[in-house]
Amino acid sequence: MNQTVAIILLGLLGVAVISFMINLYNKLVMLKFNVEKAYGNIDVVLKQRADEIPNLVTVAKHFMNYEKEILTRLTELRSSYSNASDSEKKTALANETTKALSSFFAVSENYPELKSNTNFLELQSRISGLENKIADRREFFNDSVNLYNIGIHEFPNVIFAKIFGYKDKTLLEVPDPEKQYHGVQF
Repeated sequence: MNQTVAIILLGLLGVAVISFMINLYNKLVMLKFNVEKAYGNIDVVLKQRADEIPNLVTVAKHFMNYEKEILTRLTELRSSYSNASDSEKKTALANETTKALSSFFAVSENYPELKSNTNFLELQSRISGLENKIADRREFFNDSVNLYNIGIHEFPNVIFAKIFGYKDKTLLEVPDPEKQYHGVQF
């Protein structure tokens, strides 16, 4: 009788351990796909922004003969983004593009004829709208990445995450110029 009870307890313990491992694995998978879904949502808007950059560069080239470095950098970032396949690389490129666009729009203030061009104003407005969408989706993406990173570092998840090759994901950053407030300018 004691042997039967021991076998039943071992069987229940085995079922509990297997059930725990299955739940743990499913949690890791859910976290991973949540991040991928969040990135997929932001990638759509980042692609739209990348598609607008050549139009912006074309209009600006007409007016900004001296700012070729910024325009060239925007073109390079757009090409790199379009050719990148993994989300980590795309995230880094998106962060760099945001910085480059901020610099571009700051420099464009020095060109009154560019600022008054309707094509430029329309493109700037569309890109600003896309930047607002990116900001909204960036928050959701970063929340998903944060939950994922926490999930793969919790014990005992950390053991299984390492076994299955789960690695930290990178947050989309807010560039330093966007964090600075210079007051209302008149």
